[in-house]
Amino acid sequence: MVFSSVIFLCFFMPVMIIGYYILPGKLRNLYLVLGSLFFYAWGGPEYVFIMIASITGNYIFGVLLDLTGGRLIGRKKIITGRILLVITILFNLGILFYFKYYTFALTTLHDLFMPGLAIKEITLPIGISFYTFQGMSYVIDVYRGCGIKEGTVRDDTLVQKNPLNLALYISMFPQLIAGPIVRYTDIKPYLKKRQVNLSGFSKGVERFIIGLAKKAILANTLGETADKIFTTDYSYMGVPVAWLGAILYTLQIYYDFSGYSDMAIGLGRIFGFEFMENFNYPYISKSVSEFWRRWHISLSSWFRDYLYIPLGGNRTGNVYFNLFIVFLATGIWHGAAFGFIVWGLWHGLFIITERVFRKKGVTLKLPAVVRWLYTMLIVVLGWVLFKLEELPATFEYIGAMFGMDHESYVEFSLRYYLDNKMIFILIIAIIAAIPWAQILPRHLASYISALSLQEEGKTAVIIKRISLIILMAISFMFIINSSYNPFIYFRF
Repeated sequence: MVFSSVIFLCFFMPVMIIGYYILPGKLRNLYLVLGSLFFYAWGGPEYVFIMIASITGNYIFGVLLDLTGGRLIGRKKIITGRILLVITILFNLGILFYFKYYTFALTTLHDLFMPGLAIKEITLPIGISFYTFQGMSYVIDVYRGCGIKEGTVRDDTLVQKNPLNLALYISMFPQLIAGPIVRYTDIKPYLKKRQVNLSGFSKGVERFIIGLAKKAILANTLGETADKIFTTDYSYMGVPVAWLGAILYTLQIYYDFSGYSDMAIGLGRIFGFEFMENFNYPYISKSVSEFWRRWHISLSSWFRDYLYIPLGGNRTGNVYFNLFIVFLATGIWHGAAFGFIVWGLWHGLFIITERVFRKKGVTLKLPAVVRWLYTMLIVVLGWVLFKLEELPATFEYIGAMFGMDHESYVEFSLRYYLDNKMIFILIIAIIAAIPWAQILPRHLASYISALSLQEEGKTAVIIKRISLIILMAISFMFIINSSYNPFIYFRF
């Protein structure tokens, strides 16, 4: 069940919201858990048991870590706590490896060393990467709060002894299958007590509508044409068409994922939760480092706090090796294909290069537009890797982008794909990817802020509310009239 589907918008979401506000506060967590399990089961009932196993395992290990950190003394406390943490991480990564990477690993062994090896096909449960990382963040936070490390203060409030609350944290349907990756320490206060009021409900609905429009109007329209380009014969593809396909996919994945994140944040607000922002206009970045501060913020910060810093970060060890490991893990996390691995390393290469330049005090006095073009070139080429997943197809497509090994005959012209509707949507998508309130003159920026933030019943607010209603209606029209409605990050 996807957010941009009729069954979700017209049935599941209204039922969840109405039931939530009717029920007394003490039953709301149970209601959300049951609703989240039903939501997840809609796409594959058998996979609910995998998520329940993940919740159960992390709950047990969290309680054991808390008991270990508080009851045992001396060096045994340190050893036992660390061993339990390692076992817990292996438990989570084991689930993730089996369902996401086992077939890929067998296929690689088959192709390289063992041609007679039998390959078992395993279907990937939706969103397993997201809820596995949330489970790991919980147990790691509990470990850090147990006072196990020398000099740390024990925090008895971190462990979640109510299994229902932990189940809600991991399974909550707004962010369950495509993020943002919610930290346990951020969401913990809301598990026990949260406020639901008209203001939060209103802001949540507004944010949901904006996300739905991003997905239904922009991402789906851009993606449908991008798919047509990527599925044609690359040897007969003109350079302009190849670049158009790459640019359309670049915009599609942004509006697809940021649209889902907006809808998740909006739904969370409706139910009284505040989730972290996941995107901050990444396509205005003027370096690859800046891009990763703006793109998929919840994943970047997760790897920073739970992998990069424990490896030594900027303080100890080889910082470049630490960055290499982080971006290797980033590529692997996204998918079981060499294209994802190379995509992660591709970004890591430029992150490391930029860091080397900064450390050596090398500053290139380049115009902002040149630095932006450099960043977008790296990002767009990276998205081709991400889209095609397999390296031979990627190299062939990139070759078409630069006119290499190209037939003189071009199968389709640029105008074949750029009809008037696509041109209009493309212009809107480009305009919407720019934070105008940050770059326009101050008096215009103030007006835009008033439109988006003012809460009184004045003209600006009335215009905003009417605009949102129209946007919702247009989104419904696009959903009803199109059969193309994938969510790219569902497979992760």
